[in-house]
This record gives sequence, C-alpha cells and structure tokens, in this order.
Amino acid sequence: MGRESPIASMIPELQPTSSVIRISPEIDVPITSRVRRLIDTAPFRRLAGVTQLGLVSLVYPGASHSRFEHSLGVYRNAIEVLKQLANDPKQPMLFGDHDASLLIVAALFHDLGHWPFCHLIEDLGLVGSPRHELLAKRLLVHSEIAGLLKSDWDLEPESIAEFLDPSPGSSLDPLHSILRSILSGPIDIDKLDYLERDSLHAGVPYGRNFDRHRLVQSMCIDSERHRIAISEKGRTAAEMMVFARYVMFSEVYWHHAVRSATAMLQRAVYDLSGHTELVESWLDMDDAAMKASLIQHSKGTPSEPCAQGIFGPRRTLYKRIAQFDCFCEPELHRSIASKPYGQLVELSGKLARSLSDRTKTTIGVHELLIDAPPVQCEVQFDLRIRQKSGQYRDLFEVSPVVQSLATRQFDEMVKRVRVFIHPQHRDSIRKANIPELLQEILAGSS
Repeated sequence: MGRESPIASMIPELQPTSSVIRISPEIDVPITSRVRRLIDTAPFRRLAGVTQLGLVSLVYPGASHSRFEHSLGVYRNAIEVLKQLANDPKQPMLFGDHDASLLIVAALFHDLGHWPFCHLIEDLGLVGSPRHELLAKRLLVHSEIAGLLKSDWDLEPESIAEFLDPSPGSSLDPLHSILRSILSGPIDIDKLDYLERDSLHAGVPYGRNFDRHRLVQSMCIDSERHRIAISEKGRTAAEMMVFARYVMFSEVYWHHAVRSATAMLQRAVYDLSGHTELVESWLDMDDAAMKASLIQHSKGTPSEPCAQGIFGPRRTLYKRIAQFDCFCEPELHRSIASKPYGQLVELSGKLARSLSDRTKTTIGVHELLIDAPPVQCEVQFDLRIRQKSGQYRDLFEVSPVVQSLATRQFDEMVKRVRVFIHPQHRDSIRKANIPELLQEILAGSS
C-alpha cells in the first residue's frame, strides 16, 4: 500500500493553520487558501441553501442546518482520520499527497450533487429522475471547480467523480478501497458528522451519545479486506455509535410526523413527475425555490393539499391512523415494505375506496397515503475489530449491541409501514381495522 510520499504528508491541509471557519458545536475547521477557493465556488455555495434534513424541521424546528455546514464537518473529519492512520503505531498507512488530497476533496464534495429533498424523491424510483451522484459529476467536470482541481490539487475531476460514485463493475486499488471505506462504510466520516450535527440541531441527545474522538483514535486498517477497521479500544464507542444511529432513525429521521410530511411530499412530486422540464428545474434550486415551485405547480390539482400542508402558511400534516413493523404485523409489513412507489399509490387508492364504503364517507385517493420503507435498503453493519494479538474479528461476533441493532435488517427494525389520512377524515374512520382491510386488499390482488 506504500506510495511515493512519506507518512508525514506535507500537504497544507494536514499542517497547523490559523485560518478557520467555526461551525457547531464550537468546532474550528482548518481552511487553506486552496480549500477556500473551492468552497467559494457557486456549486458549493449552493449547498448553503439546501438543508441537511429537509422536512425534519417541520417537527424539530432547529434542524435547519445546511449541507454546506455538514460538508465542512466531513472535510474536517477526513483530516483527523488521515492523521490518525498515518500515526498508527502498529500499522501506519503509507499514503502520498495525491491520495490524501483525493480523500480530502471527496469529503468536501461528497454532497455536491444534492438538491432539495433529493433522497425522498429518489426513493420514488421515477423513470428519468437523475440521481444526485450524476449531478455531482456534472458539477465537478463542467463547472469552475474542474479548473481548480487541476491547478490547485493536481486532480482530475473525473477521478473525483469516479471515487465518489464508482461505475458498475469497476474496482479500486487496495489503497483507494481503504480511502473509499473511510468516506462510505459502517463507521465513516460522513456518519461521524451527521449523527452528532443532526442531533445537536434537532435538540435531541440521541446522536451525540458516542465518543467520536475515541472512535477516530481507534481507527486502523484491515489490510486483508482493504477497508477501515477499529482497534479494541474503540469497541464501546462503535457500539454507542450503532445505538445512536438506531435511535436517530427511530426518533428523528423516521418520526411519524416527519414521515407524514414525507408521504405528502412524495405524492405531490409523483403527481408532477410527468413534467420533465419541471423536475429538471428543481436540480438547480435551493429549498426555498423548490417549495415555491411545488406550491405553484400543484395549485388546482388533487395534490394541492399535500403541497400546501407542508409548505403553505399553515402546517396541516396528514394524521397517522395505523402503523406496523416486523414485530407486530410481520406478514403485512413484509408484503408492503419495499414495494415500488407506484404500487403503494395503487394500494392507498384501494384502501381509500374500501374505507369510503365501510364508513359511508367520501375519502379521495389523494387524502390517504401509505408510507413504507423504500426499495433501496440501508447498508448493513460490517466492521472488523483488531485485537491486541493483531488478529481481526467481526465486531458483531463480540458485541451483543451490534448483533441486536445492526446485523439484522436495519429497515425492518426502525422503518415502519404507516397509513396517513387527511385530518378531516380521522374521526370518521376511527373504528376501522386498517390492518384487516389491507390484508383483504392484498389477498384479493394476489
């Protein structure tokens, strides 16, 4: 894994500097002149208008921090991890300036292609809807960033894009595989930042209850698998991070009111998705512009209550009338979870008609929404721990916490299937047995 440069890389970002940007919580992010030129570009500045958590702020008002702030936090983590790996007394990682620069720039730009609410919209699986990774590649290769990467960093924009989003079937060399696992893996510099930052801004303790500093200090290289690992001293910190992630999903990211707003947004977008030029225009917008666009274009359509309810002057979220997970209704959860969104729309329409017949109430097909885990599942936890003997073992083998919370399918444990209805109908359907109706509909469709 050795490269041409010594361990103590002399790239400016790894050296002491007096120029910093202060971000929460009281963190100084070191800024060199060439980093400053990158973050002052228009594509990166755009991230200041794209919130990290989108609709979560409807429930947790403080969660309005930007992807700009988060990206600076991930960049700072990259610097800390590179220093830690270079000074590992048992197995120092020999990286050259080019390799370190690659990770630092990738950390800074890992969210470059994000547009407002893009993860929620990508979960719809709409034909022709671009992935944010493709937008990132476009910005890296065809914007002012490209020239700066070549002149200041001696990096090819295409190589950064490929590192961030490897082509199908492509393979990275061993060192780049390690660097990639630092950015995207079970314990990576992205999670180290967003768990703590999201928790801080949301005003909850869940994502801050792990020792980030201890975890970074324990990071080492799994040379057999060519990926990041941790030493024994980081085991407890890793367990706490697993628990923090579990609780943040359960209590924040998949909070029932957040998912109500998500279901409403997805239905409005689904109804407008046939307007290709409209969807393409969203890619260059910030949050405020996209909210205004959704309100404008949904006006007079059946999905207007959805757009107005989440982005209009008065918050009117649909109400939860049923929810179930893999424990209370395992077969029903399994039947609905990960269905393509079009099938969820069809199922919600059938349920609305069935409820209308049972309750003698007219419930429109846009007034009842089913929210379920998306087709794309969360990556399962796969990390090894380096024991004092130098041997490696899977962390789940020695950790009951990881066995319970991270090796079973994560989506089944924290991502419930929920049914939401317009507030005006909640009282009229209180006595309806929603799970029973859904089972009847699914049985009739099979």
